[in-house]
Amino acid sequence: MADQPKKVLVIEDETDIITILSFRLEKAGFEIISARDGKTGLALAREQRPDLIILDLMLPELPGEEVCKTIREDEDEGFAKTPIIMVTAKIGEVDRIIGKSLGANSYITKPFEVEDLIEEIEKILVPS
Repeated sequence: MADQPKKVLVIEDETDIITILSFRLEKAGFEIISARDGKTGLALAREQRPDLIILDLMLPELPGEEVCKTIREDEDEGFAKTPIIMVTAKIGEVDRIIGKSLGANSYITKPFEVEDLIEEIEKILVPS
């Protein structure tokens, strides 16, 4: 079981970002699942039980804030504690505070370096 790759769910509406993240994260040894809207992403999160979620805030169907809030308020404590990294083009401090208050473990602003995101994922999933 220790050899199983960590499962990362990417909920992002931009196809190019999904493609780049999937390629780079798979190369780094992660198993990737993706969704292009919040509603589908939330359903996949419940079904697949990823080890970590990368969540864009501006999504069709269901905004990222609502996805995060719904996960954090879930009755299943294990699911409710799923680590979430919010990724967004919003750069205001208010947005960062909102993300953290909703329970995001980390908040990364677009554009970002994939290496920085991988480093953040590893900090969360493999604490030293």
